[in-house]
Amino acid sequence: MTKESRREKTRKRKKPYVPHMAAARFRPQFDWTREDALREYQMAEFPFEVDTVHYMDCINGMRELPDECIDVVIADPPFGIAFNGKGSLYNRNEQLVVEGYHEIDEDYREFSERWIGEIPRVLKPTGSAWIFSGWTNLVDILNAVRLHNLTVINHVIWKYQFGVFTRRKFVTSHYHLLFLVKDSKKYYFNKIEHYPLDVWEINRTYRKGELKNSTKLPEELVMRCIDFTSFPGALVLDPFMGNGTTAVVCKGSYRHYIGYEINKDMRDIIEHNLKQIEAGDLYTPYSERKEELVERAKEKFKKKRGE
Repeated sequence: MTKESRREKTRKRKKPYVPHMAAARFRPQFDWTREDALREYQMAEFPFEVDTVHYMDCINGMRELPDECIDVVIADPPFGIAFNGKGSLYNRNEQLVVEGYHEIDEDYREFSERWIGEIPRVLKPTGSAWIFSGWTNLVDILNAVRLHNLTVINHVIWKYQFGVFTRRKFVTSHYHLLFLVKDSKKYYFNKIEHYPLDVWEINRTYRKGELKNSTKLPEELVMRCIDFTSFPGALVLDPFMGNGTTAVVCKGSYRHYIGYEINKDMRDIIEHNLKQIEAGDLYTPYSERKEELVERAKEKFKKKRGE
């Protein structure tokens, strides 16, 4: 860019660009006090029972839901890799892994097309969906998304600290997380951070000595999905409830949930996990959270003003 073109660009701006000013002035797009969030949570009404987990196949369950009733879908489906979480390479006591984990015994492409095909009907026009996937069958997920006219807004990478040792290839230490919407012009997105990146570094969590499903998402990871794409009182659907992490995070953040889990042996664990938390226990207004980039920018401008 020449000096003349830079001058021209500067003249066109209503206000001159000041480095880091936008970060220093950042405020979440939407925010709620604890009292407001509780009120939204209590006032939300639905034509069917919510805050419940149904122990049945999710495809049959979603077919019973009315049209456009869901605000957010969070789905961590089986990856189709003959995984049960009991191998010694996962460094866990297999006696603490609950039996009954159901892997896919059909073509993964067909499975993906069937369950993802239920999402557009139940999702509100303002709604969104988050689908977790490994890399092995990611192409089938993406093809099913395209087939059912969902739009990919972001392809997020979740980087974690664990990876199975390999000899002739790189260690896999990430998941793919697709952020999808039904209507690319109407979807709800609350920018709660000034500079949200599409690579999330969040450690896996471990509950030593406790019974668990073969896999468990960190609460922080699920909370991030919920924070950016839902509001207090919203309804979140989890088709593959597993340990009930989505239900726990929803309850703790003043969101409602409905979910499905095919493994009935998980009932006691999910109910136990839900009893450990009260509604709103995890809720913090966005304005009270600290983003390092924003805090540095604020500090910089304080020094300039001599405060």
